[in-house]
Amino acid sequence: MMKRFHVAALVFAVLALAATASAQSSTSQFVVGGETAKKIHDFGTINLATAERIAEKCEDLARKEGVAVSIYILDNEGNHVYMHRMDGQGYLNIVTAEMKARTALLTRAPSKARMNQVLQNPDSELQQIQIGFFPNSGGLPIIVNDQLIGAIGVGGSAPRVAQGWSDEICAHKAMTEVLGPQPPLLQDLPPRAAVNRGNAPVPRFELPQGAAPKSTLPPEFVVSGKAAANIFDGSQISGEAAKKIARTCRDWAAAKGGTASIYILDTHGEFVHQERGDGQIYPNMHTAMLKAQTALQTRRPTSLPNAQLRNDPSGTPRQLVQFGFFTNSGGIPIVVDGEMIGAIGVGGGAGGGGDENCAIEGLKAAFGNRVLLPVYPPKSNN
Repeated sequence: MMKRFHVAALVFAVLALAATASAQSSTSQFVVGGETAKKIHDFGTINLATAERIAEKCEDLARKEGVAVSIYILDNEGNHVYMHRMDGQGYLNIVTAEMKARTALLTRAPSKARMNQVLQNPDSELQQIQIGFFPNSGGLPIIVNDQLIGAIGVGGSAPRVAQGWSDEICAHKAMTEVLGPQPPLLQDLPPRAAVNRGNAPVPRFELPQGAAPKSTLPPEFVVSGKAAANIFDGSQISGEAAKKIARTCRDWAAAKGGTASIYILDTHGEFVHQERGDGQIYPNMHTAMLKAQTALQTRRPTSLPNAQLRNDPSGTPRQLVQFGFFTNSGGIPIVVDGEMIGAIGVGGGAGGGGDENCAIEGLKAAFGNRVLLPVYPPKSNN
C-alpha cells in the first residue's frame, strides 16, 4: 500500500513539473529569456518582438477602421517597451494611451474597471485620479499563463462599440492574435445623464474640407494630408519614417551583438516612436529620452556640448544644472533638407558601436543624403 502511495506521489510530482515546464515554455516566446534575462534578473518581462507584434496588429486594425491610434506597451515594472503614434494624433491621444497602460499595470485589471466604477459613482473620479489612475477604457494588462508580463494602452479614436470598435477592442483583438485567447472584455456601462448640463454654443475649429498644411518634404518623411490637417502641422516626422530609423538602428546594434533604447520625438517634444531592446534597463531608456529632448531643445547633436564640456568643464554647472541638458552623445536633431522635423536619442551602447553611430545609421536609411549629420574634424597625426 505504501509503495503504491509513493508511486502515485511520484507520478503526481512528475505531472506537476511537466505542467509547470509546459507553462514556462509557452510563456518563454513572449518574454525576455536566456542570458539576457539572467543579466537583468527578470524572466517575466515582455520582450520587444512581442510588444511590436501586438502594437502593429492594433495599428493594422485601426487602418482598416479608417482611424489613427497611439499605442503604449509597458513592461511589468512600468518601463516603456514599445510606443508608436500614428500620424495625426495629438497630445491628449498620446498621453492618455500611456495613462491607460499604467492604470492597467497598477491595478492588474482593465482600465475600464475604474471607468465603470466612476460611471456607477461619479463622486469617486477625483479619488481615482488622486491615486494615479486614469478611469477610461483602453488599457489592458498583458497576462500569459497567469503571469503579468506588461500592459498595453491604446488611445486616440472615438469608440463605436455597437459596431465593434474602440481603443480597448483594438488592444484586445491584437493581443488575441499574438498571444492567443484573452479573457472577455468587461461590460460597457451606459454613461450617466449629465446633471445641470449647459447649452453654451461649442465652436468648430478645423480647416476647410480638403485643406492641409504643406511641406516641401516628401509625404513619406512627414505627417501629411488629413493627418496633418488634424494637427495643423505638416512639418512633423511621420510615424513610418520614425519606424524605419528605429528598426535600422536596432538591426545595426544587433549586428554588433547588442541592443539599444531609442526615442524619436516630434518638434513639439511628443513621442512618435520608442523601443526598448531586450536586456536594456532603466538608465539606458531614460538617458535615450533625455538625449532626444536635449537635441530637440538645443537643435544640436548632444555630442557637440559633450566635446565642448570636455574641452572646457567650466560650463558644466550651467549646461547640466541650470539648463537641464543631458550631454552624453547619442542625441541628434532630425534635420532634412534644412528643416527640423524631430529628434532622436539612443542609449544603451548599441552593442559597443556607439549610440550616436546607431542613430546616424537609422537617419541615413530613412533620409539618405538629405539628412544633416554631425561631421568631425579629421584626426591629427600629432
